[in-house]
Amino acid sequence: MSDKIKMQFKKNGSIRVTGTVDFVDADGNVLESKTDFSLCRCGASKEKPFCDGSHREVGFTTD
Repeated sequence: MSDKIKMQFKKNGSIRVTGTVDFVDADGNVLESKTDFSLCRCGASKEKPFCDGSHREVGFTTD
């Protein structure tokens, strides 16, 4: 099993994260651990920082 995290920047879409990531607060306390998820890049997601597919509706492009 690999401890590496892979981040794939999807064209005109989200950042796909593969692997397990700990989300921590300013004091270093683990708030949540997530495995294999997508992060929002368009700013329109109602589930920020996670992607909810809103980039398709708002016409987000990476060009």
